[in-house]
This record gives sequence, structure tokens and C-alpha cells, in this order.
Amino acid sequence: MSVTIKSQEEIELMREAGKILATTHEELAKAIKPGMSTYQINKIGEEIIRSYGCIPSFLNYEGYPASICVSVNDEVVHGIPRKDCIVVEGDIVSLDAGVIYKGYQSDAARTIAVGEISDEAKKLIEVTKQSFFEGIKFAKEGYHLHDISNAIGDYCESFGYGVVRDLVGHGIGKKLHEDPQIPNFRQKRRGIKLQAGMTLAIEPMVNMGTYEVDWLDDDWTVVTDDGSLSAHYENTVLITKGEPEILSL
Repeated sequence: MSVTIKSQEEIELMREAGKILATTHEELAKAIKPGMSTYQINKIGEEIIRSYGCIPSFLNYEGYPASICVSVNDEVVHGIPRKDCIVVEGDIVSLDAGVIYKGYQSDAARTIAVGEISDEAKKLIEVTKQSFFEGIKFAKEGYHLHDISNAIGDYCESFGYGVVRDLVGHGIGKKLHEDPQIPNFRQKRRGIKLQAGMTLAIEPMVNMGTYEVDWLDDDWTVVTDDGSLSAHYENTVLITKGEPEILSL
């Protein structure tokens, strides 16, 4: 496993990529309304990314056909935007997006409410987001990678939620997916020792029911095995000697 340590110059480019991605997510969250198609959501997202002179990371990545992964309700990740998929009041929508700025990547995801949603759905979104922040308490030099995994998993499971095991976070830099893999659930081993200059995409994917998932026939869309709701929260994080820096907020 070779985990890249970024130079100051590389970190600066990733910082800029992260800022643009954070803005993209903010704009998308404002734009989504009941009655929109997931195709429209993707179109708006791609236009925002390109307006900053960036390239959408996901478009044509290993054949993925869109710029924004739009996953609705029981879809965990990698939902393919479609003209015939309309979001309605009460839905929750996970948006996963990436940008490439001058050759460097940022990756982030948010789950947002469409209009008024149930209290159970609100809680799932809040816990998923908070689990990321529980995890990054350990995202600093001197800790081990799986300290992050354990903190995320333990927090989510304390609410009775299922933490997805078939998909994990990852290193990021010039490539969208670099070493190391970052599980979101408790590990037996400690994992690598974290060093300043590592950049990680930490992304809890949390289901209201079982942690088990299935892939749809499109080979991309991942859904919960039991049809329960799923939420996703992700940021690109820089390890430093002190507190971690969240590049995509």
C-alpha cells in the first residue's frame, strides 16, 4: 500500500477543489424541490462545477454516465440520474460529487431533505453526519486509520443503524481513489499510522435497517437489502499535526 503525502502546493490545489465542491453542494441543496427529476439535479450540479472551470470527477469514471450520483431513499450510493425519477416531498436524496481542479480531486457527499421529511429520516441524516465528526476526532498524526473507522461505526450502531460494509472511504489526490481504504465500521487491526499531509475521503454510509446492500441491474446503484432508508455524508480531509482540516466544507 502506498499512501501519498501531499506537498504544500498539492494541498493548496486540493483546498481550492474542496471549496468549489462545497459551494456546489450548497447550491444544489438550495435548488432541489419536489417535482424535479434526478436528471435535472445532475444537470444543475454539472453546470455549477463547470462554471468554476473544474471537471466533474465522476463523469465517465469507470463508465459512470453522470456528474452527480443522485441516490433517493433506499438507494445508498451511485444512483444514476434519470428523467423519469422524480423526487417528491418527504424523500431524502444523497448527492455524491467530485471535482478536479488543475489535476487534483475533491470528493464529498450530503444527504438532503426534499420538503418536510419524517422525524426518523431527520435523525438518520443527523446521526450519519455526526458520525463523520466523531470519526475525525481521530484524524490526526499519531492516531491509526482504524481509530476513525471504530469511532464512526460505534456511534452509528449505538442508534441501532446498519453501517454499510461493502463500500468504504478512500485516499484521494491526483486520483479519485487512492490508498488507503477506510472502513466505517469497527476493525480488528489498527490500520496504518496517520501522518500529516495524507488526504482522505471519509464517508459513512448508514442504513436505518440492516447493513446489507444489493446492486441493481444497472451495475451501479446500491440499495439497502431491506428497503430501509440510507444516508451518506462525506468530506475530503487533510491530516495535520493538530486538528484535521476539512477541505470540502
